[in-house]
Amino acid sequence: MPGTLIVIAIIVVLVLFVVGLYNGLVGRRNRVDEALAQIEVQLKRRHDLIPNLVNAVKGYMGFEQKVLTQVTEARANAVSAGAQGVAAQAQAENALTSTLRSLFAVVENYPDLKANQNVLSLQEELTTTENQISFSRQHYNATVLEYNTSLQTFPAVAFASMFGFTKRDFFDAEPEAANVPNVDLSLS
Repeated sequence: MPGTLIVIAIIVVLVLFVVGLYNGLVGRRNRVDEALAQIEVQLKRRHDLIPNLVNAVKGYMGFEQKVLTQVTEARANAVSAGAQGVAAQAQAENALTSTLRSLFAVVENYPDLKANQNVLSLQEELTTTENQISFSRQHYNATVLEYNTSLQTFPAVAFASMFGFTKRDFFDAEPEAANVPNVDLSLS
């Protein structure tokens, strides 16, 4: 009888251990999903602001129709990429960011447009949104790192795939972010 109690106690401890492990992985996976949802909220905000910006500058930039078309197409690609997974979405969003930069560079060539309060306001909102997207990406990538690490370390590695937990992709940064600007402050 005492041997049976010991075996039952060991089984109970193992079951509690596996349940705790499973619940911990579920919690981490849910944090990753929540962090991705926060990125998507900010991306939707950016997607909603872009048509307003394009309409605000359209009248001033008759000769720059190519830039406006590129921004509009990049926005459409970014919106549709959301259903294709994190990697495709990140790539499309990076392309959109690049076209927005080219639009802002062209805006600089139009003094009347630079002074237009509506355009300035939309640029400020987009800049704020870009910062929020950046912070959301950082948070998402940190939660993905924590989640992926928990899947790859013992003892979870023995059970994770059995329970259907899979590695998540990072939301890659823009390629331009890898280029460090060269600053030369020498007095020559």
